[in-house]
Amino acid sequence: MRCAASSASDDAPQDLAETVAAAVERIRLNPQSFPLIHGQIRRVVLGRFPYAVYFREQGTEILVIALHGRQDPKRWKQRT
Repeated sequence: MRCAASSASDDAPQDLAETVAAAVERIRLNPQSFPLIHGQIRRVVLGRFPYAVYFREQGTEILVIALHGRQDPKRWKQRT
């Protein structure tokens, strides 16, 4: 049971996890529906959080490269 005095921010980690899981499911169902942003890298923006999931198709698999803040794309590009 949760205390009525707990803030909405207490739910933020769980909300983020659920949002990422939903994004990964959307990627799994239709990876090519997301825009190419660098070479073969695609991005899914997590609407209510300042993050995006960066991924690429690798044969029949999806490789998630990063869950990263949307501010500086140079940082995740180093991982590709």
